[in-house]
Amino acid sequence: MGGHRVEDGRPPSNLQRFLDCTTPSVQTHILPKAANGRSSTTDAWHHHQAADADAAEYFNLADLWDQYYEWSAYGAGATVQLHGGDKVVQYYVPYLSGIQLYTNKVLTPSRGFAEDYGADFWSDDEDNEKMSRSWSSTSDDSFNCDVVAGNRRRPGHLYFEFFEVCSPYGRIPLMDKVYELSQGFPGLTSLRSVDLSPASWMSVAWYPIYHIPYQRNVKDLSACFLTYHTISSAFQDHVLETMTYGSAASGKQNDHLDKKANTVSLSPFGLAANKIQGSLWTNPRTGDHKRMVSLFSAADSWLKQLGVRHHDFNYFITHPM
Repeated sequence: MGGHRVEDGRPPSNLQRFLDCTTPSVQTHILPKAANGRSSTTDAWHHHQAADADAAEYFNLADLWDQYYEWSAYGAGATVQLHGGDKVVQYYVPYLSGIQLYTNKVLTPSRGFAEDYGADFWSDDEDNEKMSRSWSSTSDDSFNCDVVAGNRRRPGHLYFEFFEVCSPYGRIPLMDKVYELSQGFPGLTSLRSVDLSPASWMSVAWYPIYHIPYQRNVKDLSACFLTYHTISSAFQDHVLETMTYGSAASGKQNDHLDKKANTVSLSPFGLAANKIQGSLWTNPRTGDHKRMVSLFSAADSWLKQLGVRHHDFNYFITHPM
């Protein structure tokens, strides 16, 4: 999916290789222009975006989920260099850990399914004002969550949310979970990134399954990760212009929206890790320790801004080993 980058003449670190191989790259489309020269999309979107010319490019959620098809079936393989110099390919299976889809207009999913999965609906003005006030306050300088809330924009209508609470051993891979959830919430596969407000996001849990060639007693190969991705065209365009990874990583601009020809790479803006006991993933010489701290702070700040209790995130921070 993502290519391995070489920074400052050094090969990519273990953390960078993991992020590269688990970052989805999605085909993008251009909205056709209407007679008035503006992109022909919903009035709600025009109101929300103030007819931003850069908002015409989008991707389909169905195409995003397709990027996880092979990973869900076989695992995503990341090359890991061990302390002795040997390299292994560690495979991870993705699970949908958490997701919130905020839309710019009210959609009506299956009510019974919503009750079964604990979904909520933010459709009245009072609730949206409460969320807007929370969204507009910033609690962590490492990740400026209100970059799209500067105009006091509302986060939109919460069409769907899901937070996995099962043990990892009782979960089904991401593609299977998305298909299951979409039976009650078809927008999960039919919506486009331009239909989603900037507050829309997802978290993917990556659990190791095996590595080749097999190595005995390498505890750091049991590490698990949570990656956080925003999935709204509006937020991604703004992020590309204004946000950085945190100067500790590479000093370069955040490649959250790494555009290539007709594709977009949804690099994670946040990260949490579990069962990291040594320096395999946090080698000080690579800057990965500071980078991981920065990405963790970003995830923590994002969840606080939206008032979200993310089960996996809370588990990771209370059970670090």
